[in-house]
Amino acid sequence: MHDALFQPLSLGAIEMKNRILMAPLTRGRSDPGSVPNAMIAEYYRQRSGAGLIISEATGISVEGLGWPAAPGAWNDAQVEGWKLTTDAVHAAGGKIVMQLWHMGRIVHPDFLGGESGVSARATTAPDHAHTPTGRKPHEQARAATKADIARIFEDYARAAQNARDAGFDGVQLHGANGYLVDQFLRGSTNLRTDEYGGSPENRTRFMREVLEGLISVWGAERVGIRLSPNGETQGCDDPDPASIFGAAARVLQELKVAWLELRQPGPQGTFGATDVPKQDGLIRSIYKGPLVLNSDYTAAEADADVSSGRCEAISFGRPYISNPDLAERIRSGAEWSPNVNVPRSWYLPGPEGYIDYPALETV
Repeated sequence: MHDALFQPLSLGAIEMKNRILMAPLTRGRSDPGSVPNAMIAEYYRQRSGAGLIISEATGISVEGLGWPAAPGAWNDAQVEGWKLTTDAVHAAGGKIVMQLWHMGRIVHPDFLGGESGVSARATTAPDHAHTPTGRKPHEQARAATKADIARIFEDYARAAQNARDAGFDGVQLHGANGYLVDQFLRGSTNLRTDEYGGSPENRTRFMREVLEGLISVWGAERVGIRLSPNGETQGCDDPDPASIFGAAARVLQELKVAWLELRQPGPQGTFGATDVPKQDGLIRSIYKGPLVLNSDYTAAEADADVSSGRCEAISFGRPYISNPDLAERIRSGAEWSPNVNVPRSWYLPGPEGYIDYPALETV
């Protein structure tokens, strides 16, 4: 069933056994110090039937991580913790890449000893931040200086090397969802007047230079990126998405990154909803590498878009939470189990709602 999804695919140098990816999902189960643990390794091992797992967003630095118990990739203890995961996934026949994350203005000062977060310009995100002591209103970030930008590039490259040392198969740059890369891309948050702001080409410069650093560590054939080109996320928006994401696609084509994943919600989206048109058609006309689409797909819709050539593969997020064997369920036509006790089970510590969802053979 859904044969198009079960053809092999190469994302650069990464050979996938099927065209089903596990999308990045923040779960908040790390040990103190943002150190991955054995429970995280078991969680990913259970989901190794995916053609490729994209890890949960992983902080590149203390400055860039503002989510309780999310993992990091800036020190040796974190590298050793991640080795448990990569060893487990590889032993089960899977592939996994690390998603590299700097949250920018979404990082609350509580994570930074009272210091302000950093962004493209001094702006404030809407709504609330998740902090170790509960939800708090976002506070204004400070504009990144040239020295900040240079240091952040170094942080990304260091995290990329740490991902390599931890045994990952590659890295994905988190350029979506209103976080730092997205804050530089979008007109509502990038109000700079220097070479990192203004024209679409200038606003893609930060993304380009981060990617160049990742490629210097991994080679372009093991570097991907996630973008969210339609609609607003966390107050991050743009009046002309075709212009900025067309410019971004030209950068990705020039750098020959291994794959591009697009999160594109629709009007009824379960993680963001928007009437802004999807941009994959425009982007695909510019970027010629493998395209992965994401957001609220059914198995039939995924099969149709891969079969038609709209994209090469589909990534599934929340269905993978409660269906660790999602690829096999798609192959056999089995029902998908729903997430339970949400949103508590998505983020609270412990194995419940994390590693206790059964696979088909044990249902």
